[in-house]
Amino acid sequence: MLLADHADGSAGSSTFHHFLYARVLGAYHVNVIYTGPEIREYKARRFDFLWVRWFEVVEPASSGWGNSTLDLVRFPPMHHNDSFGFVDLGDVLHGCHILLAFAKGTWQTNVVSVSHCAKDGKDYKLYYVGRYVQQ
Repeated sequence: MLLADHADGSAGSSTFHHFLYARVLGAYHVNVIYTGPEIREYKARRFDFLWVRWFEVVEPASSGWGNSTLDLVRFPPMHHNDSFGFVDLGDVLHGCHILLAFAKGTWQTNVVSVSHCAKDGKDYKLYYVGRYVQQ
């Protein structure tokens, strides 16, 4: 779960949502040596990141605390450019429970997946987001 960045001005639109949700596919680190302009030293720096498959929020205006409903999310098609991404660990707010919407069914009945890493053969059509809120 991450805060949504609405630097593009989408905060005023009707599809505005405060959070982004993703399934973590892997956690990685790399040792990076910067060799660009104004280099001061050739020292490796550790960079930790997550490889994720993004969820998209379904009808963001109809979910949330104001309407007493859980956020409803789904995976966008895998061939879309923004279906997968990398996330800096520092941008992650916290984990949340993604609950299967069993009644809505699965995408595939034959459980054949396109990507073993994405586990798309087990995808459901919709999911609910259960967030824990401290009081």
